[in-house]
Amino acid sequence: NSLTDAFGPIDVIREKPEGRSLFLKRRAKKVGYAKIAGQLVTMLLIVAMKRIQAGKIKRRLREQGLLWNCKAERPCFRSIPLTPISVEQVQRLRPAMILLCGCRMIRPDILSRINVPMLNYHAGITPGYRGMNEGYWALARGVPEDFGATLHLVDAGVDTGAIVRQVRGRPLPGDTIWTYAYTQAAMSRQMCIDGVGAMLRGDARPEPLFGESEQHYHPEIWSYLWTGLSRGVW
Repeated sequence: NSLTDAFGPIDVIREKPEGRSLFLKRRAKKVGYAKIAGQLVTMLLIVAMKRIQAGKIKRRLREQGLLWNCKAERPCFRSIPLTPISVEQVQRLRPAMILLCGCRMIRPDILSRINVPMLNYHAGITPGYRGMNEGYWALARGVPEDFGATLHLVDAGVDTGAIVRQVRGRPLPGDTIWTYAYTQAAMSRQMCIDGVGAMLRGDARPEPLFGESEQHYHPEIWSYLWTGLSRGVW
């Protein structure tokens, strides 16, 4: 909605969700079955708490102006099952640029065939916080100044593209692992407008990543409980 207010009508492609079994199998290959079991419990806890606190979350979203009320003046398209976007969809829409938000990685063969700028909104400060739940990980590691978000170019890696913009802030009182992302989204609206505008004007100056880099996932449930009890980070 913020981008529509700033730049006019936009096209929206909503990704078809990936099956949970396929997701878990792929994750297990990376981290092992013991860790994926602990992560799965945390994932289920997050889903359950979002349902239990649905009213509270909705009020929080309303206060931050984040309720979903799509202002896109054109239809929202559904993506094909195996990838967030297809070259054919891009060719039909003829965009000036593409902004990804919360979708799966774009396959390298599709990346190589799309000839317009492609940015990704990432709820974390790269390169130190790549992957998932990065607001939580910054706080859990005792680095609250890294609670923020990044707008970066899309490449074949996981949140490894050159940085276009970053924003830092603070979680709100009562924020938890199931609400951090909303607070990060609220603080990121102007960052996205500024970054997209710079790319469209051609005066963006993306900065390659440097420094320590780490990819995170969901915390295992035992790690999550220990961090909550010992550090008060939930």
